Amino acid sequence: MAERKKLALIASQGTLDWAYPPFILASGAAAMDWEVAIFFTFYGLPLLKKDIKASVSPLGNPAMPMKMPFGPEGFQNINWPIPNIITSNIPGFEGLATSLMKKTFKNKGVATVQELRDMCVELEVQMIGCQMTMDVFGFKKEDFIEEAEIGGAATFLEFASDSNVSLFV
Repeated sequence: MAERKKLALIASQGTLDWAYPPFILASGAAAMDWEVAIFFTFYGLPLLKKDIKASVSPLGNPAMPMKMPFGPEGFQNINWPIPNIITSNIPGFEGLATSLMKKTFKNKGVATVQELRDMCVELEVQMIGCQMTMDVFGFKKEDFIEEAEIGGAATFLEFASDSNVSLFV
C-alpha cells in the first residue's frame, strides 16, 4: 500500500483574496486522500476565528480586476481600472470592493471562505494557529474554532519535515 502524500501550507495573509488559496489547496489535497496541515501565522491567523471577516483591498493591488457582478454580460466583462487615488480616498471603497468580489464569487458558484474552511474541518485537515502570533496580537484559544490546534513553529515543522509538498501562501 502506497504511503499517503502530505501537503504542508503556511497561511500568512487574511484578506479575502489570500484566504482562498490555503483552503482550496488543503480541501483539494484532502479530498485526494492527502494528509494536510495548515500553519496560520500573522495576518492569516484570523482565518481560524469563529466568524471570518475577510475583506479585500484594491489599494496597491494593480493586478486586481474590478469587474461588476451585475448588469448585461458586456458590462460585466469590462475591466474597470480604479486608480489608487480613488481606492484610498473614498470612504467605504474597501467594503464596496469586498461586497462586489463576494457577489462575483457567488454568481460563479464559488464556495465562501467559511464553506471551504468547514470542508477542511470535515476532511480532517490539521489547522495549527501560531502561538507566537496569538501572544503578539492578544488572541485567546477561545477566539478560534474548536478544531484549531495551537502550536509553534516546531509543531508545524514536524509535519512539514516529511511532506511531499510545502507551500507558503
